[in-house]
Amino acid sequence: MKHYAGLDLPMESTQVCIVDESGRKLVSEKVESTPEALAAMLERYRPIERAVIETGRMSPAICLGLRELGIPVVCIDARQAHQSLKAMKANKTDPHDAAGLAQLARTGFYKEVHVKSPAAHGAPSVITARSHLVEARVRLDNTILTRSKETFALKTWAMKVAKRRGLKKARVALARRLAVIMHAMLRDGTLFQA
Repeated sequence: MKHYAGLDLPMESTQVCIVDESGRKLVSEKVESTPEALAAMLERYRPIERAVIETGRMSPAICLGLRELGIPVVCIDARQAHQSLKAMKANKTDPHDAAGLAQLARTGFYKEVHVKSPAAHGAPSVITARSHLVEARVRLDNTILTRSKETFALKTWAMKVAKRRGLKKARVALARRLAVIMHAMLRDGTLFQA
């Protein structure tokens, strides 16, 4: 007899429901949210024809991990699953969601979504981190010495330091001097006059 599983994936523990091909519930229990723990639980109710999980934060890791362990798992669109589960008129709880997902696995009434590889998930993170670093560098380049076109005593002093020691050291020296000036203004209560 074929069995079908529905996995509702919260963070700590996953609610698993297994039904047979007639739709009768065999088991509903919580299992640790790791591919190994889920596979061990599902192996006790072999043969599992299909396990279904919804898209979400943990879905790629769990889905790919279960597939590597030989469990036939399908990841389905969370919005479609929500509409289907709502049509079953069950209260929104983890056991009811898992039971509904198991029924979807049994009937085949779902739309499978592609699960990206771990490398595909990492690429956008690297691109985002790089763009933040570039943005920070551009912000730094656009401050202290090169922004103002006017000539004043502090800028003249900093440009002389830049010629002797380099632009980076001049920026640090200028920032330190500005900090000393602002501290003196705060201490004395002096107002800035442009």
